[in-house]
Amino acid sequence: MPMDGFSAAAAPAAAPAAVEEEEAAPAAQEKTLFNLKLQSFDAAAKPKVIKEIKSMLGLSLVDSKKFVESAPKMMKEGVPKEEGEKIVETLKGLGAVVVME
Repeated sequence: MPMDGFSAAAAPAAAPAAVEEEEAAPAAQEKTLFNLKLQSFDAAAKPKVIKEIKSMLGLSLVDSKKFVESAPKMMKEGVPKEEGEKIVETLKGLGAVVVME
C-alpha cells in the first residue's frame, strides 16, 4: 500500500518540471512583444511629451501630466516591435527617453 502512495506522489512532481522546460523554450525565441517604459524627459520638452502621452494613452491632461512627472513609469505592455519602435522614435524626437524591455 505505501508503494502506491509514493508512485502517485512522484508523478505530479514530474509534471511541473516539464512545464518549466516548456516555458524556457519560448524565451529563447526572438521576442515579439515589448513593454515601453518612459525613463525620463527633457524639462524644456515637458509640454510636448505630456501632449503626446495624452493622445497615445487616451488620458486626461491632468493624468498625462502626473504620468510624465512620475517617470520612470511603464507606458504600454505587450506592444509589437514595429509599433514600439515608432513610439520610441516619436518620443525621442520630442526629448523623452523611452526604453523597450
